[in-house]
Amino acid sequence: MEAAARRRQHPGAAGGPGLQPGSSFLQARHSSVKADKAAGTAPFHLDLWFYFTLQNWVLDFGRPIAMLVFPLEWFPLNKPSVGDYFHMAYNIITPFLLLKIDSFELLYYYDEYLGHSMWYIPFFLILFMYFSGCFTPTKAESSVPGAALLLVGPSGLYYWYLVTEGQIFILFIFTSFAMLALVLHQKRKRLFLDSNGLFLFYSFALTLLLVALWVAWLWNDPVLRKKYPGVIYVPEPWAFYTLHVSSRH
Repeated sequence: MEAAARRRQHPGAAGGPGLQPGSSFLQARHSSVKADKAAGTAPFHLDLWFYFTLQNWVLDFGRPIAMLVFPLEWFPLNKPSVGDYFHMAYNIITPFLLLKIDSFELLYYYDEYLGHSMWYIPFFLILFMYFSGCFTPTKAESSVPGAALLLVGPSGLYYWYLVTEGQIFILFIFTSFAMLALVLHQKRKRLFLDSNGLFLFYSFALTLLLVALWVAWLWNDPVLRKKYPGVIYVPEPWAFYTLHVSSRH
């Protein structure tokens, strides 16, 4: 009985039911926040966001380019393609960059009926987990360094490219609303976003603006409307290029 009571008081104990994936990350994050409070500052993780933005462009945006560059005979049809390897690398590297831990076991299951959007569920989940730890009781620390603001553009542009794959739109909108709800909830507790949280929030806000402008620009396009007849109309960039740019040449 005493052991059970102790487990209820400390649900994160080894083997206890309260141990959740990412709990060690949240504990480490909160301990780092306490350390920052003691030091009187919340440093902006410039290295984290630089490498994160770099890997986004190389491993996702560069994936179709790599498929054109590498010879097809290197990747038989019964083996993963170069794009599959890029996807695998993306999902393995991202947790290391976000969680900053020494080891991470990534279990991934792909269901062909759910489509490639399943690749990004862990991505948005871990991103939201990181965001949930980016709060500080000091409003003065809630500012992004001037030099770091230069990364907001490439970061937001990458998310725009990601979201306009259509199947990712629902995940992105859900994550954006969850982030906004968390900000409003923490504000009642007199907690404010630190510089890293603001950077991520600004990137998502810029992405929403870019997606809105993209959809508004192509809203009355009859060809794309026929190609994307669903309730959610988010044309993919490759479809626009194929129908309106490459056809002219």
